[in-house]
Amino acid sequence: MAFATLSYTLRFTTGKPPKDLLYKWSTAAGTLFQFAIIAAIVYGIAGATGERRRVLALRRPTSWRTAIKIGIGVGIGIFVLSLLLSPLLHPDREQGLTPDTWEPKHAAAYIANGIVIAVAAPIVEELTFRGLGYSLLARYGRWVAIIGTGLAFALAHGLVDAFPILAAFGFGLAYLRSRVDSVYPGMIVHGLFNTVALTVAPVSGKPQADILGACAAVWPVLSPF
Repeated sequence: MAFATLSYTLRFTTGKPPKDLLYKWSTAAGTLFQFAIIAAIVYGIAGATGERRRVLALRRPTSWRTAIKIGIGVGIGIFVLSLLLSPLLHPDREQGLTPDTWEPKHAAAYIANGIVIAVAAPIVEELTFRGLGYSLLARYGRWVAIIGTGLAFALAHGLVDAFPILAAFGFGLAYLRSRVDSVYPGMIVHGLFNTVALTVAPVSGKPQADILGACAAVWPVLSPF
């Protein structure tokens, strides 16, 4: 809840981030630093239980076939939901993280930010929500854990219009974790969504609500640099 409060406070007090945010090296460095802090906190809390790997679900999936099927289902479901909600909510305009045009001179910085968003973000966020968060709520029941972590995931991004899509994405990833008892498949699905969003955004020059609204994974980026 502390992260959610901070995210919404920043959203309503500072507004949208600048369009060239992902073209800056400072964004990559700042976001990576924040993720490192969050990861350290999650790692420490999980370690206090004496069963860190179990709590974080750092284990082989019970079935990769099931993970692939559910992952594809989550992807299709979020894409369809985005198509339906985008004309009404416009989550792409609210977030405003990706640039409208491609600028080759800033390619290196964009790639660096892309690595953070497509690799570091999925790893840390899956460990936070579908790892530690899910394990803490699982004692109250599977669906409590799925719904609770999905809502927490959406709230942590500090977005309003994109909230339904983010929540649905969070529910899907939590369901995937519950079915295969591992965070690894979720990291892959999460990373693929972010990668597609980052690849399409600067090239098309069109609103990216269909994808970006579903995988707005970088809530620390909302902080001013």
